[in-house]
Amino acid sequence: MSKNSSPETEPNWTKIGRVEDITRLGSRIIKREAGNIALFRTQDDQVYAIADKCPHKGGPLSQGIVHDCFVTCPLHNWVLNLKTGMAAAPDEGHVPTYPVRVDNGVIFLDLAVGKSSTAAIKQCA
Repeated sequence: MSKNSSPETEPNWTKIGRVEDITRLGSRIIKREAGNIALFRTQDDQVYAIADKCPHKGGPLSQGIVHDCFVTCPLHNWVLNLKTGMAAAPDEGHVPTYPVRVDNGVIFLDLAVGKSSTAAIKQCA
């Protein structure tokens, strides 16, 4: 982002809402024809966006339990990394992730494409 620009003036960035609109350790759903996106807020106010569909059986990740930078699927307890979209071992699989920017407490999401990570990252660091 250039010095004089903001996500509001750049292509692909969509204003979603404010960080405080999502409770800590909570989520919101962004409904789209191409598939819903789950937006999560961690205890330390980080915001992440991933596809709202567990790679195991399609469970609604937005209804899962958020802990650190992970979410646990409410159907079968798969744990997914909110940064990478990767399932924690011993489970395998991943969900697309979406770039998020927070500017003065306002959340912007790049809806152009979901990115999939192929590197297994077990820690949030």
